[in-house]
Amino acid sequence: MVYSSLLFIYGFLPFSLLFYYITPNRQREKMLLLLSMLFCGAMGLCYLGLMLAYTVVNYTACRMIGKNRGKPAAAVPFAAAMIFDLAAILVFRTKYFIGSYSIIGWPEGIFPIGISFVTLAMLGTLIDVYNGRISEEKSIFRFALYVMFFPKLIMGPVLRYRSFSKALGSRRDGLNEIGIGISIFVKGLSKKVIVADNLYMLYKAVRSVDPADMSAMTAWLGIAAFLLSLYFTMSGFSDMGVGLSHCFGMRLPQCFSYPLFRTKIRYFAARWHMQAMHWFRHYITKPLSSFSRSRIFRRCIYILSWGAFGFWYRFDMNGIVWGIILAAAIIVENRFSKHRLLAVTGVIYTFIITAFAAVFLACDSISDSLRYIFAMLGGNKMFADSLGFYLFRYYVVILLVAMYASTDLFRNMLIRSGKTRFRTVIAASAPLIVLTFAVLCTILLSYSGSSGMIIMKL
Repeated sequence: MVYSSLLFIYGFLPFSLLFYYITPNRQREKMLLLLSMLFCGAMGLCYLGLMLAYTVVNYTACRMIGKNRGKPAAAVPFAAAMIFDLAAILVFRTKYFIGSYSIIGWPEGIFPIGISFVTLAMLGTLIDVYNGRISEEKSIFRFALYVMFFPKLIMGPVLRYRSFSKALGSRRDGLNEIGIGISIFVKGLSKKVIVADNLYMLYKAVRSVDPADMSAMTAWLGIAAFLLSLYFTMSGFSDMGVGLSHCFGMRLPQCFSYPLFRTKIRYFAARWHMQAMHWFRHYITKPLSSFSRSRIFRRCIYILSWGAFGFWYRFDMNGIVWGIILAAAIIVENRFSKHRLLAVTGVIYTFIITAFAAVFLACDSISDSLRYIFAMLGGNKMFADSLGFYLFRYYVVILLVAMYASTDLFRNMLIRSGKTRFRTVIAASAPLIVLTFAVLCTILLSYSGSSGMIIMKL
């Protein structure tokens, strides 16, 4: 069960809101935990068992670290929990350990969605408690809610425990929060169902052609569709999670802030999966960079951090190459950042670099990625063909809509409009707009059956 399913939208969500708001204020945290456990259980009892194992192992380790803080004995539970978390993510995320499913009794074909986010959160919490940045959580119920809180399970954000505890402690329950949350949820649902799913169909149509027989036009259409579909899928699920948390009075941060079509690669990097990238910067880049002031050493660490970020995305060499390409592009860009040429051509070259990098996320192997890039560069000596023109005519509207919606042009227009009649009309018609998109998404979901496709299983 994912957020973009009719079972969740018209079954679990109303049920959870009803039971949450009829529960007395003092017991609502436990009700949230119960609802989160039900959500995990709906994905499978094995998934619920895995989340409970994460909770018990990491909670016990944090308590033992807290009791032995400053002593050598604290390293034992710290190392044991770190090994457990890393082993779990390696087993479930890497293709090399698929055969181990039968050993641990995990059903074949069932993927524990969101395990990458849970693992990062647990590793960060262990490191913070071990280094004395935060105190260990005494309540196992609160810690379990931190692990299993269902609005952040599928696509994050990766919250440090201090941030989650602060958001949990400053909840604002009420109809106003539900209204805001539903609006954000429908926005994310529309991104996923209306935009991402259609663009993914375009990408799959392109990928049905062998790269050796692909024209440059078709190859560029395919990778543009993939990049936009990836963004709208991930930001859509993120928006749905933020909207759900609003419904329960919690305000979680956005994971994406219009990263595409920026004027610089580093602006793209700063706005793409912000909390996850902050995690790698806080726990990998900064600690390792502190060992030396050498510029070359720090650049190597920076590239290493981005490579680790890419590996976290795919858990294979393709992900690492994606991260390295972006890191190298940012370093080169910083070298020429003072040239005004970047201000003129920034959007174009940023899209080109991100598109070439995205090939390694889209393809199954390094060799397949290189063949696809060869087609993009016109290596097949076909710059356009009938398939490319057909797909362009069929998908040009959704491509243009997606490109516009992936920018902050409309939001900036609303901000600049101030208290004008245009903004008043938009505000007054917002409920009708939300209802219209909710109905449209429902129709599309009813027609297709589901929208559970997630391009990248994080």
